[in-house]
Amino acid sequence: MDIKPLFGLGGVLIAAMTSEFNDQVTSIALTDIRGALGISHDSGTWIESLYVSAEIIGMAISPWLLITFTLRRWTLIAIALCGASSVLIPFSPNIEAIYVLRLLQGLAGGLIIPLLMTAALRVLTPNVRLYGLAVYALTATFTPALATTVAALWMDIVDWRFVFLQTIPLCSLAGVLVWRCLQQDQPRYERFRMLDWRGALLLVIGAGALSTMLYQGDRLDWFNSRLICVLALVSAIAIPLLLVNEWLHPLPLLKLQMLGRRNLAYGALGLFTFLVISQSGSTLPLRYLQEVQGYRPLQSNLVTLEIAASQLVMLPAMALLLDCKRVDSRFVSLVGLALIFASCMGSAFLTVYWNRNQFYSWQLLQAIGQPMVIMPLLMMTTNTVASPAEGPFASALVNTSRAIAEATSAWFFALISRWRNALHLDRILDQAGQDRWRVIQSYGVLPQYPPPLTPDGQPRAPNSLNAFSHAVEQQAAILATSDAFLILAALTVFLMIVVATLPVRTTPPRIHFAGR
Repeated sequence: MDIKPLFGLGGVLIAAMTSEFNDQVTSIALTDIRGALGISHDSGTWIESLYVSAEIIGMAISPWLLITFTLRRWTLIAIALCGASSVLIPFSPNIEAIYVLRLLQGLAGGLIIPLLMTAALRVLTPNVRLYGLAVYALTATFTPALATTVAALWMDIVDWRFVFLQTIPLCSLAGVLVWRCLQQDQPRYERFRMLDWRGALLLVIGAGALSTMLYQGDRLDWFNSRLICVLALVSAIAIPLLLVNEWLHPLPLLKLQMLGRRNLAYGALGLFTFLVISQSGSTLPLRYLQEVQGYRPLQSNLVTLEIAASQLVMLPAMALLLDCKRVDSRFVSLVGLALIFASCMGSAFLTVYWNRNQFYSWQLLQAIGQPMVIMPLLMMTTNTVASPAEGPFASALVNTSRAIAEATSAWFFALISRWRNALHLDRILDQAGQDRWRVIQSYGVLPQYPPPLTPDGQPRAPNSLNAFSHAVEQQAAILATSDAFLILAALTVFLMIVVATLPVRTTPPRIHFAGR
């Protein structure tokens, strides 16, 4: 086997990891970035929202365009867009320029991620395809877990600008490897005569409206906001029209007919659910450590670094295990989900005394369970691809659901934080009020009236009241985090049911494609 294309695949991998860093590292360091650029909280929420909206669009259209422009040429275009849009952000003159650059950055990230799966299916023979899928899985398990460590490096040790400037060496290396090592095919510009422009327009409108609604809904009080109502109506109309158009178009962006294959349908649904679980399961400990214990990324990064480091061993090990004919990939997935379930249930018992040390053992279960789910999922999905021509269509279906999972995960966090936090705050304050009046009735202790005043004539709040308020908010955050872990455990059970019922057993690629 010629090793030169492997270096080209390595270039696509570096580009995909760079785009993931643009998303995850920026999200983790967003508070410090807003402070450095003088951006308010409400304006800062659009930095994430615009990125994800553009990423969904990019993931859906990229496979169609790579066939038209060729894999090598389209990858280089996406890498150039990723690098240019990232480098300019620290030097933007105003917030509007940052929004435009984040849109381009998200679009570039969406264009790059599907190229990795397509390149792996094209470059690697069936004998080593599982190891190529392990390379793709790095972007779903390894890179998001490593993002906290990278954010800690730039924000707490070097300089915040390197959150964006890191793309210079990474994109340069990726571009050189792709330019020198990937084969140049003949472009097929005649496909533009059958361009699915109606589908592209509906995709931009529908996906943009849906992702924006999910990201901004909680901040704008959902359907009490006119903007959210309009976005909900637009997405409810545009998305069904998009699906009908893609089903009927002769050269669609999304070939929905392929979802009739059970394993590919499982790939799209399973990857969506798995990413919501895995991203939330890794983010919840970090959020708890930051909100309750006051950790900085430099102090909390070891929690997710444990997951990242484990993937370098677990993903190749899973490829080796799944290459055995006797191993049922569905059973491997169920074992992995059981470990993730145990991790969520164990983490749900957190208390105010927990710090990062208490999370290590439970995150280790996540580190082992995640590759046991993602690798069988990718093998079952890609084994449904009957010919190289179907590879881009399968990549579009799987990766579009992956992008939507990120917006759904953000909505999930906001929903849990608002719903359960408010519930626990009310209950704690109600109980505290009952206890206070019980003391007054028993001992005749009445509140001081009129209250003592400060020198400027304002009521003086005793220090104990501030401490009490902090304790109540802290306890409500702990209980809400515990509830979130329990909901993730329930989602894991749902995915276990899907694994047990939807996919069918498949053999390793070297056996599955042996007669073709």
